[in-house]
Order: sequence, then C-alpha cells, then structure tokens
Amino acid sequence: MSKPAPAFRRSLLALCAATLASGPLLASPAHADERTKEPVPPAAMSKVGGERLGVPGTQVQPEAGSPAVPNLTARSWIVADAKTGEVLAAHNAHWKLAPASTLKMLFADTVLPKFQKTEVHTVADSDLRGMGEGSSLVGIKEKLSYTVHDLWLGVFLHSGNDAVHVLATMNGGVDKTVQEMNAQAKELQADDTHVVSPDGYDMPGQVSSAYDLTLFARSGLKNADFREYCGTASAQFPGEYKDLKTGKPSKTRSSFGIQNTDRLLTGMGVSRYPGLIGVKNGFTTNAGNTFTGAAERDGRTLLVTVMHPAARPNEVYKETAALLDWGFKAASTVQPVGTLVPTRSAAQANAPDPDTKGPAQAAVTSTSSSNGIWTYAGIAAGALALVAGAVLLLRRRRTTAPTLPDPRPSRRKPRDEATD
Repeated sequence: MSKPAPAFRRSLLALCAATLASGPLLASPAHADERTKEPVPPAAMSKVGGERLGVPGTQVQPEAGSPAVPNLTARSWIVADAKTGEVLAAHNAHWKLAPASTLKMLFADTVLPKFQKTEVHTVADSDLRGMGEGSSLVGIKEKLSYTVHDLWLGVFLHSGNDAVHVLATMNGGVDKTVQEMNAQAKELQADDTHVVSPDGYDMPGQVSSAYDLTLFARSGLKNADFREYCGTASAQFPGEYKDLKTGKPSKTRSSFGIQNTDRLLTGMGVSRYPGLIGVKNGFTTNAGNTFTGAAERDGRTLLVTVMHPAARPNEVYKETAALLDWGFKAASTVQPVGTLVPTRSAAQANAPDPDTKGPAQAAVTSTSSSNGIWTYAGIAAGALALVAGAVLLLRRRRTTAPTLPDPRPSRRKPRDEATD
C-alpha cells in the first residue's frame, strides 16, 4: 500500500487553505482597497428597492435636459421622493456603514408611539448607566422629573444619549429596546441595519445604510410628533432647582435653551435650507458625519441621506443641500432607479397569488438578495466540502492510483461618541 507523496499532501493542504482564505466567512460592512487603504463598497449589495440600488457607484437615469448630478465626496447617498417612494438617484445606497446618531430616527420610530407626551418620569441613577464615553448629552440629572415631551426634545434637538437611555429605561431597558429596534428595521425592510446601541454610539457590528436611514425618516415623518420634534429649531429644557445667577438652591426650577444640531434647519455655519422639515444628523469617529434631511417645495417632498463625506466643516450639509437642489430641478426629467419599499406587512398583504408573477412580489425581498449572511454561509459550506473531498482523495490514494476529479458540475481611538 503506497502512501501519498509529501509534495502531493502539501499541495492539497495548500489548496484547501487558499480556498478558505479567498473570501471572508463573515460579512463586513466595508473593506479597504489594498492600494489606497480607502474603504470601497462591496461588489454586490442588497437589491431591496431595485436591482440598480445593489450596484456600486452612482445610479441615475437622466432624460434630455436633466441637470447633472453633483460631484460629491460622500461614500454613500440617496435622493428619493417621500410621497411616491421613487429613488431619483443613488450612490452605493445599500453600503453598510456606521450610522452615528441618525440611528435615533429608528429609535423614535420604535419607541415614540408608546408614551403620551405629558407622561412624567423621575430619573434614577441606573437610567443613565451604560452610556459610551464622550456621549453627547442634553443635561439630564438624576432624581429630577421630565416629561416625555422634554425627553424627545433632548433626543432630536441635542442628540442626547442621556435622553435616549432614559426613554429606553421607560421602554423596559436598553436590551429590550435594541431587540425592538431590530424588529422594527425588519418590518420596514431595512435589511442593511443591525442595532447594537439605541443611541447610535459606535459599537462593533452596528451598521445601517443610506437606503435604510431614508426608510426610517420616511416612516417617522408620518407621525405628527416625530415631525414636530425633528422640525423644532430651539426650545427650553428643564434644569435644576437652583438660581442660575447665584448657583444657590431655589424652589423654582430653572431651564436652559437648547438648539437643534441640524444646521440646515438652524442656519448655523451654513445657509438655512428653504422648506427644510428636518430630520436628523450625526457624527462619530467610525461614521464620520451622517445626515438625513427632508424638504418641501412646490408640493413635492424630497428625502436625502448623505453618509461619510470628506472631513471638512459642514460638508455633510453642503452635499445634502446640493442633492436637494438637484432633486427639485431633476425630479421631472429623470427616470427612477429604484423605490423605497413599503413595510413588510403591507407588502405581504398586497402580494399576488404565488402562482402569478408581478411587481408586487418584488416588494417582499428574499433573504438571498438582502441578507449577505447566506452568501457567506454558502462560501463556508463550499470550502468545507472541498476539505472533505481532499481528505477522501488522500484516503483513496492509499489503495489506488490518484485520479482526476470529475470536471462536470453536480446536480454558497477606541469607540467614539454619538455627537453631532
């Protein structure tokens, strides 16, 4: 009985190792080009909302007379009609990136409908535990009471992670809230999103996309309270029972002013955008600057999301304004490249008979097109099959001469704050 030659054994083992190393077995939201070290989008992304939205690069279908799309620096962006859901143009719309505080829109979609604005909560020490170092804070104090209205102003205007954690406590805790946010993302068909922290603070594995953030904004703006909070430029926030001039205790509770960190709404550092409704901005080290904005003009409402533009002052607002300007000019002269999908429940309710084929079937996306994990599972399975085949081949060489395999195919810094 002959034993396999050492060189043959080494070749097989090298082949198996190369196969396993040829592609990651876990999905990565972004990867770096070895030549530039700059993140580049995956070659294939989710196709929720349309085939073209899963293709890297800028997607636009202009007609005669349509203005050119602005030349932008953002890694990902999208322009969509809030009413019709038509995506007018997009750039890497499904690229999974860190969302920063724009994730608070999903938090609001999930938690805001649960409590009356007038409900009062007294803050316990435990309510404010677990916030990331350097988190943006509105200034909530333990043992003081706040209305739900106060807390949501803290979330939307000052992007307060302390306000998020208090509301999450009222909702049954951070873990429960995260579970509900992930469930809400699934209901919205926001399949690029995975929530780890409800405030958007940088956490491993926490991702979203320009497409998903736009779905969150569109859903939220249907709620009158959401629309009110995201469109409020400034407000008074409850302070402590002390005299602000002397710092001495007082029977009267003080208050202090807070201003919305959305600069297209307030006009701080950039021009206030005409007709702006909201919605939410964010910044962390991993995310860079992120922003979703909505504006109305001549009866049309546009939604724009911009993720991680160049690190220049107010760049995220400038690029958002440029896309809004383009969208209002181009809306009647471009063909849509995709659509903002309805909720999963609505899509399933309108689904046709299984024996028929129609556009409604595309609204409910299959896991193969939206959840990359199955693709990577297939890669892993293929690699393991190759290893098993190699082992079998080694055994067979002990009794027979080696044969070629049948070529015919057989019948897959440390985390930073969510500041704005």
